[in-house]
Amino acid sequence: MVAVITGASGGLGAHFARLLARHGAAVAVTARRVDKIQALADEIAAGGGRAMALALDVADAAAIGPALDVVQAELGPIGVLVNNAGIGGEGLALDISIEDFDATFDVNVRGTFFAAREAARRMIAAGVEGRIVNIASIASHTVLPGLSAYCGSKAAVAMLTRSLAREWARRGIAVNALAPGYIETAINDAWWPTEGGQKQLKGFPRRRLMDASDLDEAFLLLAGPAAKAMTGSLITVDDGQSLPGGG
Repeated sequence: MVAVITGASGGLGAHFARLLARHGAAVAVTARRVDKIQALADEIAAGGGRAMALALDVADAAAIGPALDVVQAELGPIGVLVNNAGIGGEGLALDISIEDFDATFDVNVRGTFFAAREAARRMIAAGVEGRIVNIASIASHTVLPGLSAYCGSKAAVAMLTRSLAREWARRGIAVNALAPGYIETAINDAWWPTEGGQKQLKGFPRRRLMDASDLDEAFLLLAGPAAKAMTGSLITVDDGQSLPGGG
């Protein structure tokens, strides 16, 4: 199995790449700068896996197809695409700039759509029963103050997942989405000790953050053969964080 992971320079993307490699997949890790992911590919290869690093900005739709062709030439037919690349789009609706709003949708929505389309074209041509896993968020169905652009983009990802699943259902391609809650990462570790971060944590039913490994079982389900009767699904794994009535 050959898997492509976008946005693999850290966080969930790097975690999913390592996870798939441990389960026998050849992985192509992509990010805007190849220097940020070459060490990850080298690590996987040193552990006995097959991996390659490839520069790819999913906001550049015209670059996606050629990048996937490079992957197939080196590793073989693509069987799994993990659409993980995304940006936060932070800012109140009255304040966020046009540029930041557009960038959020360019990466989170257009990038997801065009990466899925290019991967699907190649899966169909190769006769592969493919798996496309779109990384959504609890923001797809939960209001997060100050993140209207991000919430809107992730809601779009959730509906794109259903639409593409319906369109490609008879093509042997399963398209599903995973909606994680808040996970402890290097990106947000400075926020949680603050007064605002502590208040937010106390609003979670279990008053804690998740670890990336909490997503493993659901992710492997969607990326593997066990999902043969699943398409168009969105699985929320959030430790109850999106439940109402926090505090």
